[in-house]
Amino acid sequence: MARPRKNENTPLTRKMERFVKEFVTNDGFLTKRECAIKAGYSKGSAHVKAYELTNPDLNPHVVAYMNKYKAEVDEKYGVSYGRHIRDLQRIRDEALEAGAYSAAVQAEKARGLAQGNIYVSKSEIRHGSIDSMSREEVEKELQKIRDTYGTSLIDVTPKKEEPKQVAKKSRKSVLSNIKIKPEKVKQKVTLN
Repeated sequence: MARPRKNENTPLTRKMERFVKEFVTNDGFLTKRECAIKAGYSKGSAHVKAYELTNPDLNPHVVAYMNKYKAEVDEKYGVSYGRHIRDLQRIRDEALEAGAYSAAVQAEKARGLAQGNIYVSKSEIRHGSIDSMSREEVEKELQKIRDTYGTSLIDVTPKKEEPKQVAKKSRKSVLSNIKIKPEKVKQKVTLN
């Protein structure tokens, strides 16, 4: 007599349940084989058993339970917009009560960013630099800016100044301004 075909309503064994829980909670951290070993399957056949348990054609009841358990975990620990905003508000309020104003400001800013329409981050990315442009290209771009903004530009071009004439003083006149204090002359005293 043939074994009854498995369907989504077929009950799971304890090992199967442990495999599903290991696989879902360690998603991305453990391989299917490692999850099978942790669930109690032998090391020699763990890779085959892991494949069979995750194949919906061979074990539809295990895959259905796996999907159901994933949904429960996502419901409990997943990130949703409402939960995110609520948690940030709670963090802000607790930070304010503790006097951590910087943390409160950051939490409030994060709430605003999550809202999407309170803070606008605008940046312009250009490739190349003025260093890679020729003089003609720079002058052309400057003229475009002048044409676009007209008289509202502030001219910051430095004015050409005449070089300052340094007065040449003779060495004698410079030295005459220096006052030299006479030193006290020490006398040698000899004892007879």
